[in-house]
Amino acid sequence: MSVQRRHLAIDERGYANLARQVRSPNRDARPDGERISLVVIHGISLPPGEFGGDGIVQLFTNRLDPGRHPYFATIAELRVSAHFLVRRDGELIQFVGCLDRAWHAGTSTWKSRERCNDFSIGIELEGTDAIPYAPPQYTMLARLIRAIRREKPAPAPGTSNVIVSESPSILSRLDITFPNIPSGPLGESNTAI
Repeated sequence: MSVQRRHLAIDERGYANLARQVRSPNRDARPDGERISLVVIHGISLPPGEFGGDGIVQLFTNRLDPGRHPYFATIAELRVSAHFLVRRDGELIQFVGCLDRAWHAGTSTWKSRERCNDFSIGIELEGTDAIPYAPPQYTMLARLIRAIRREKPAPAPGTSNVIVSESPSILSRLDITFPNIPSGPLGESNTAI
C-alpha cells in the first residue's frame, strides 16, 4: 500500500498546514511594510548533543526547567524562538506564524541590513554539526522552503531572497531545486531563492 504525501502549504495567516502548532510568547509584529527576504537555518539540540527530548519546545515557550540539566541553568532565562523546528524524524513544529517576527537571530546583520529578525523566517533543525542531520529533516526542510517560497510576497526593491545557515553542513546536504538555481546539493553557505 502506498502512502500519499500531503501537500505542505502556508495559509494566509502564516501557518503551515502540516505543522504541529506550539505557540511561543517570544514573538512580536514585524515592522510595517517589511517583507520576508531571508530564511535563516539554525541547528539546535537540548541538552547539547541529545535529541528527542522536550528541551527545545520548553526553551521556546519559556518553560525550561533550569534544574533538569546543568546546561539548562545557563539558558533558562533566554527569551528566544523560531518560526519552525524540524525534528530528527522530520516532524515539523511551528512556534510563530510567518507574518510575525520570531526571536531567532539576535543582534544580527545580513548584507548590511540590520535586525535580521525583521525580514527573515527562522528554521531550527534538531541536531549538531558533530553528528550528521537526518535525511527526513532534509526532506521536510526542502518542502518547507518550497512552501515559504510559494507563499511569501516578493522581496522589497533592491533586495533578493536568500537562504543562509549557521552551519555549512546543512546547506551542503540540502537537495532542492528552484528556478535559477542549479539542481543538486547547494554546497554553499547561502543561495538565492
